[in-house]
Amino acid sequence: MLQLFNTLTKRKENFKPQNPNNVGMYVCGPTVYDLAHLGNARPVVVFDVLFRLLKSTFNKITYVRNVTDVDDKINAAALENGEDIRDLTNRTLQAYHDDMQAIGALPPTHEPRATDHIGDMISIIETLIIKGFAYANDGHVLFKVKNYKNYGHLSRRQQDELLAGARIEVAPYKEYAGDFVLWKPSSDKLPGWDSPWGRGRPGWHIECSAMSKAFLGETFDIHGGGIDLVFPHHENEIAQSCCAHDTDLMANIWMHNGHLMVNGEKMSKSLGNFFTVRDILKDYDGEVIRYAFLSTHYRQPIDWTDESTKQAKIALDRFYKAIENANEDTGAVSSNIINALEDDLNTPLAISYMHELANTVFKSSGDERTLSANTLKASGKFLGLFTKDSKTWFQGSTNNAEIDQLVLARQEAKRAKNFAEADKIRDQLLSEGITLEDGPNGTIWRRI
Repeated sequence: MLQLFNTLTKRKENFKPQNPNNVGMYVCGPTVYDLAHLGNARPVVVFDVLFRLLKSTFNKITYVRNVTDVDDKINAAALENGEDIRDLTNRTLQAYHDDMQAIGALPPTHEPRATDHIGDMISIIETLIIKGFAYANDGHVLFKVKNYKNYGHLSRRQQDELLAGARIEVAPYKEYAGDFVLWKPSSDKLPGWDSPWGRGRPGWHIECSAMSKAFLGETFDIHGGGIDLVFPHHENEIAQSCCAHDTDLMANIWMHNGHLMVNGEKMSKSLGNFFTVRDILKDYDGEVIRYAFLSTHYRQPIDWTDESTKQAKIALDRFYKAIENANEDTGAVSSNIINALEDDLNTPLAISYMHELANTVFKSSGDERTLSANTLKASGKFLGLFTKDSKTWFQGSTNNAEIDQLVLARQEAKRAKNFAEADKIRDQLLSEGITLEDGPNGTIWRRI
């Protein structure tokens, strides 16, 4: 039985979908104004694992991950770049897709863009005004926080506490400081759409309420995102959606992954410890990023360091060595690993079982060795790992003819008992990051 920790109730719960024939999951996606950083990538990996697990259990999964393509950060970036907003968002979204594919993430079922759902947002805002949960003032429309009695339930804080701990804009058009924007006016130089309140654009929170409803309905099974979204974003989503649709819940289970730190500090450009996914991909395969994320439980904070990245690469090298002679697609996923994932996505425990399988591969022989290698390979693929064959992992996919010639020349030198020349070639390859392994079937080379 799948159990998931629900931020709303603060406990693990048995997962019981509204409709077992169509499980609905919504995850807050990127705001496409710049390259994805490591913090953006962590929830993608977390909910990709959950997506894979759900797909193995239920007939149909509708996984929605939105794209925010109207936002003040986008406007500022386009102005700074001297770039058309649509060109910026298209270019950045393509880069996001490329980077998420590199870390092994499956595409979601739907990836709606906010600008394609402006009409849905206006409709919800109109409903909120009619029901007394929103008001228009000076071209803005704001949600009346005090009229929603359950406001603060997700973050477990009272309204005054929320105001004290958040950056709340104080503005003359607000009746109450905690009221948040549903719609705001746009100048001629900014993106805008016609509305009953004048030309303007939506607030951030209303976007997700509109897109989740469009694809999953008024209530659905799982809503996910980073822990930083609990307040105000997810709190505000709940308020909007529940008040507009007269429901007690927006999503049955709310899931949040922990913060990402770098060398023990919050990632920040000013601290010089800000890394995009592409920064890491310059030196490591995307599976290294994925494995590093999976090594820590998703609800815990993760500290990204040079050492943890190197250890992830070493662990993957060991696994790829273990599955070197595994049969293709004949193994079954380990039941231990499935059980670990069903316990609130306990990926560190799942990885520990993978190491046990690798140990068996290295210590055994014959059928037991083959069975363990096959099981390990199937289990890793289930987690989105082992997307390459072992040779490609160790040698890369580029033309390696020059290295192959040097390896052959070294073998010929050894046969001629010219060991000085053989050692010279080995040292040359080692200086270029190539290590050699001599075995009964010849010499295998690997990139360090």
